Amino acid sequence: MSVVGNGKIIFCEGKDTSLDYLLLDRVLKDMPKERPTIVPSGGKFTFSIFAEGYFSRLNTERRWLVFRDRDFDDFPTEDIALVPFNKKTTSNLVLMTHRACIENYLLDASLIHEYWTNCYAEQQKYPSMRWSYKDSPGVEAIDSWIRESAMALRDYQAVRWSLAALVNNGGNLARIKTTWTGGSGTLPISLELDHCKGNAVAMISGFHQAIDGVTNESFHENLNKFLKKFDYEYNDFWRNEEYIIWFHGKDIQKEMQKQKMPACKNPISIAEYFKWAVNKIDINSYPDLLELRKKIEEL
Repeated sequence: MSVVGNGKIIFCEGKDTSLDYLLLDRVLKDMPKERPTIVPSGGKFTFSIFAEGYFSRLNTERRWLVFRDRDFDDFPTEDIALVPFNKKTTSNLVLMTHRACIENYLLDASLIHEYWTNCYAEQQKYPSMRWSYKDSPGVEAIDSWIRESAMALRDYQAVRWSLAALVNNGGNLARIKTTWTGGSGTLPISLELDHCKGNAVAMISGFHQAIDGVTNESFHENLNKFLKKFDYEYNDFWRNEEYIIWFHGKDIQKEMQKQKMPACKNPISIAEYFKWAVNKIDINSYPDLLELRKKIEEL
């Protein structure tokens, strides 16, 4: 367990080796020497219980906030800003990422290219180094790799968002899942619309009587809206690369590893790249992460 420095506690998901923890460490890098303590607390729906247990053992002022993935729990803001978990509570201390999850911040073609070329150069210098990949195919090819993987996920992401939109308050979010696969990063057997839609309808069949608004009709209304938003012909969504904000980064990562790159038959491990990239990310390029730093400083 971390030792409390200046009394400020920042809770996050996962463990002290998770991307969430490492990104927070990056956000706090330029803060004063006695900076806030980052405390990983496991799953996102256990924060309140974990916090109570954590503070019950400490004789310290409670200055804290939670930083977690937005996932499918709310829409991203039109401006690039953190998303409060419960907008009805003005003093909300649970803040969510603008992008779907931490992985989304790391899906950057230029950064992947930098990692790829650096590792290849090291392998050329030290032949005994474990690196079985050829040199980077270039930023443009990597950018296409990300984009084409996202396009393959369009119907699945539309279905996930349609499930999430059925119930939009924090009390019920934990009860309705947005996937039947076990979680983000585990893709369904098929990404075809009919397959995804059929699984979603089966999931909600037991909810429509227990929770108002959870019906097949409302699901299909939502689905039509998201399919239109994510349509391949909706140029703004794809031209502006909004899929990096809306589509779940773990799903994109998984699909990238399944996709065959025309320019490179043996693409690198994105999971290994993430471990490197989280320490290289430029926080100043992300207004929501700068906002997070400011909110932590003002605690």
